[in-house]
Amino acid sequence: MSAREIDVHVGQRLRDRREALGISQGRLGRHLGLTFSQVQKYEKGSNRIGAGRLWQIAEYLGVPPGYFFEGLASDHSGRANGVATPSAAGPDEVRQLTSAFGAIGESSTRASVLALVRSLADEDRGRARR
Repeated sequence: MSAREIDVHVGQRLRDRREALGISQGRLGRHLGLTFSQVQKYEKGSNRIGAGRLWQIAEYLGVPPGYFFEGLASDHSGRANGVATPSAAGPDEVRQLTSAFGAIGESSTRASVLALVRSLADEDRGRARR
């Protein structure tokens, strides 16, 4: 995968998360001390996001920095950085889930939903090993 393709993927993940939280490009830009057009360029992948800036963005959007790389496969086995990536869920399902999750206002409810999803994923991994 080329660096350009990775930049586009990271930008798309940024946009998806920002939109799921209902944050405008301008608001994110103001928080980071950037213009909305710079955020636009990040989201299109036309400007590369540096590590420090990615860390700031991840912190503001409430995700770990690795979130932006989820879904990238480093080889044909569907693994990125040694972690299996979801193959059954399509991009539309992931977007819908992200949007719905971001719309949950209560942090305790989000934590419960996240725990449920992790539990279900662990069960599936357990079945796959058998």
